[in-house]
Amino acid sequence: RMSRHAQQLRDHDINPCVAETDASRKCMDDNNYNKNMCTAYFLQYKSCRKFWHDVMMQRKRNGVKPVMPSAEERKKMLESMG
Repeated sequence: RMSRHAQQLRDHDINPCVAETDASRKCMDDNNYNKNMCTAYFLQYKSCRKFWHDVMMQRKRNGVKPVMPSAEERKKMLESMG
């Protein structure tokens, strides 16, 4: 059974970077934990986290709740950006 924290990390409404997390983990598994082979995945994860953190901070400043948009709302936001 997963801990509550682990469940939250798997929850697409809470963690906008589940796909990037999974891709990084898979790369590490596939490459015998050679981090050098997975740099691109780590950078994707990092930019995902930064992007959504910035969105959260902006929403917080504007008094928008919840500060993290739902998975559905995030999908629409990304689609509108192209």
